[in-house]
Amino acid sequence: MLSGVGPAAIEMGIVAAQDGETIVKIHAVNVGARVEAKIKTDGGEVVYEGNTAIDGVPGTAAPIELNFMDIVGSATGSLLPTGTLRNVIDGIEVTCMDVAMPMVIARAADFGLTGYENAEELDSNQGFFDKMEAIRINAGALMGMGDVSRSVIPKFGLLAPARDGGTIAARYFVPWKAHPTMAVTGAQCLVSCALAAGTISDGLLKRPQTSPATIVLEHASGAIAFLADYEISESGLMMNSAGLVRTARKLADGHVFVPLPVWGKV
Repeated sequence: MLSGVGPAAIEMGIVAAQDGETIVKIHAVNVGARVEAKIKTDGGEVVYEGNTAIDGVPGTAAPIELNFMDIVGSATGSLLPTGTLRNVIDGIEVTCMDVAMPMVIARAADFGLTGYENAEELDSNQGFFDKMEAIRINAGALMGMGDVSRSVIPKFGLLAPARDGGTIAARYFVPWKAHPTMAVTGAQCLVSCALAAGTISDGLLKRPQTSPATIVLEHASGAIAFLADYEISESGLMMNSAGLVRTARKLADGHVFVPLPVWGKV
């Protein structure tokens, strides 16, 4: 949805279109993040047509570059809401992290899963969902979020070693169904978990040695790549920003457009 904010702002006259490219600065009030969107524009209008393809999205369109800032502690005020890199809940080791989206992250193998299952396979595994939900509720309390049994946050994620050339494989839950691809906010938290030594991601990937670094998450319908700008210090991981490319398509603007030939038939 965030991908459509920039084009909509230009279409509505809130932001004036520039020649070639227009930057729209967005405040995501739900998570407190600042997002800079770069939109292709021509002749004062948004360009929607293009050749950028995204796994899980039909067709191609013009690229929309999104760069996320101020994403650490989005909901809880802390990178590690439980105060530690790992917790053991109901016998499962998890990392509770808050970057763009508060999440509870575990290794797929610890649930007897490969981490390569598609959304349909995961959704049909009721035993997994029952165990996952119990862990998520307990983790929510440890994260200072209270009773989350009726809340969609924290979200839940699974990690596994990459198998198709990416950095790491991930599955994302919303939380009572498996996401068919990958949410942008959840991906940022999963990327942060992958980058941070001492989390449950240890041993699942070869971490980059320099920043910024491109991290590719393999998801249920393909892959999503992030350019992560981060710092590692004695106090742990500091995520400065995360950028990626998305697309958007105009669906409606509150008007019904009737073809001219129709009027001749009225």
